[in-house]
Amino acid sequence: MANVQEGLKYSNTHEWIAVDGDIVTIGITDHAQSELGDIVYLSLPEPGLQLAAEAQFGEVESVKAVSELFSPVSGEVVESNTPITDTTEVINTDPFGEGWLIKIKLANPAELDGLMTSEQYAEFAEKGH
Repeated sequence: MANVQEGLKYSNTHEWIAVDGDIVTIGITDHAQSELGDIVYLSLPEPGLQLAAEAQFGEVESVKAVSELFSPVSGEVVESNTPITDTTEVINTDPFGEGWLIKIKLANPAELDGLMTSEQYAEFAEKGH
């Protein structure tokens, strides 16, 4: 069973969201990195990019597949974790910590209500989604 962190929100595209006021940090879940395998390439956006909810913001490539990254919420990218583009293995070893991907200033906090809780996501992931 993949690790699911309490107190975070989760999307059905396997991103986690940590909320700190109107800034959210987004990364991929332990389940997603496990399914992908060893991550070898990461593409992240520049700060200032405006994203709509469910818009693609980057790509992650593993030895198995290339996957698109989607923003669970709309807002402006205020920070990208660009140092990890050179050390992509950190996403596999610490997806909820040093492996975070982007930070967004929320445009519509109500969008958070449509995301899954840790319990809902654990059940979702267990069903093989």
